[in-house]
Amino acid sequence: MNTKVTINRLCTGVPGLDEVLGGGLPEFSFNLIAGQPGCGKTTLAHQIMFALATPERPALYFTVLGEPPLKMLRYQQQFDFFDTEAVTRSIRFINLSEEAMAGDLDRVLRRIVEEVTTHGPSLVFVDSFRSVVLASVAQQTTSHPHANLQSFVQQLGMLMTSWQATTFLIGEYFVETDANPVFTVADGLIWMRQSVLRNSVVRKMEVVKMRGQPTLPGLHTFRIDHRGVCVFAPMTSLPIQDGTPGSPPAVTVTESTGPARVSMGVAHLDEMMGGGLPRGYSLLVAGPSGSGKSILAAAFLAEGARQGETGVIAIFEQHPNRSRNQLVTDLIASGKVAVIDSQAPDLSIDEIVMLLLDEIRRLKATRVVIDSLSSFELAVAPTFRDDFRESMSRLVKAMAGAGVTMLMTSELEDRYTDLRFSPYGTAFMTDAIIVQRYIEVDSRLRRVMAVVKVRASAHSDELREFHIEGDGLHIGEKLVDQEGLLGGRPTRKTLPGPDRPELERR
Repeated sequence: MNTKVTINRLCTGVPGLDEVLGGGLPEFSFNLIAGQPGCGKTTLAHQIMFALATPERPALYFTVLGEPPLKMLRYQQQFDFFDTEAVTRSIRFINLSEEAMAGDLDRVLRRIVEEVTTHGPSLVFVDSFRSVVLASVAQQTTSHPHANLQSFVQQLGMLMTSWQATTFLIGEYFVETDANPVFTVADGLIWMRQSVLRNSVVRKMEVVKMRGQPTLPGLHTFRIDHRGVCVFAPMTSLPIQDGTPGSPPAVTVTESTGPARVSMGVAHLDEMMGGGLPRGYSLLVAGPSGSGKSILAAAFLAEGARQGETGVIAIFEQHPNRSRNQLVTDLIASGKVAVIDSQAPDLSIDEIVMLLLDEIRRLKATRVVIDSLSSFELAVAPTFRDDFRESMSRLVKAMAGAGVTMLMTSELEDRYTDLRFSPYGTAFMTDAIIVQRYIEVDSRLRRVMAVVKVRASAHSDELREFHIEGDGLHIGEKLVDQEGLLGGRPTRKTLPGPDRPELERR
């Protein structure tokens, strides 16, 4: 006989929060939402309340503020989650300012008990609980104010559990290591914080504890916008519906035992890659400025559109409209390609992945372009750049989990003999690499291209010259190295002098 108690988990209605909590919020739990002023505690509490409250599961929201609840609601109405009808149907606001200012915790508890007994709520919120604590401590005449506080919190917790109410205490706390009895009694502790670095404000959330279930450790970035709070859970924890964003159209398989491949949209490039890019692979196109990386990316998306596929492109240039060529602009206008060009100063890689996955699901996209990694790093808030390489690894895995084929561009300084493929050390993360570079011949710069890697494929190792024309890239024949032009700087022949033989200098 199974004697285990099953704990029901409530969906919070906050994007990404259920994943961070480990599957939702335990019903009848006693929780603390803590953090410094302005970090979003009240907004988070309201968002959870409006998502969970129903006539069958009513909510009581106790306010302990100098300002009336109507003033607080005036600002909360600006969010999409706010439902005016729910305020009169399933949500009731009660002001505890008078009881709290008296500094008598027993009086505060009696008022809460009275209201809970009268209305029988399933959800109870006390905002700000910190105000209750400060008022009671200020009125204490004993030398052990924490003893009264601990007794109050324990009684409140037991009463709420006996009433089968899920409870939230919202408070302004600055240091989570304080020896505070509230932290001990609480079943769940959600800590919210924000930091300012240069011109960006970065908000992060940590689930310090949540009894009875495994939460996702670490700090998780979140944003407050018109929808309310949106938490960006780690990419590996985000569910993908069935492993693929949609049912991709049929593609030609060049080898009877090889993977299905997608065409790159550039003549001869599929041949160089051994039949095209295997579906679901990630490709890095590396090269110096102006070498044609974005044009190749546009051709990749356009070829997908010709085959009935949709795509997503993330652009991080300072002026995104200027960076798009007409081909990409037309694809976006036709609805075949979605664009992400966020210029937010507090951008995180987790947020970009969330935006990509949302567009992938919406369009059932099968092709993704990130142009470029260099601009991507500059677009990310400074606080996230230290672990940029680790975050890029998670991004690649998330896109692989979504079943899309991804192309990323990376700008490199052309140093001729330097064979780096990415300034971030991310080349090993991708399944395929195409490198573009310049060579100097007869005082002219010529563009050359090579396929460096395609996993599990017999790709070409040829170095081919290519040209950029009005209709895109055109790849020529294999280059023949007659004078050492391809291995480094071009050879210069010097004229023979009267006392020296003809020689070649590098």
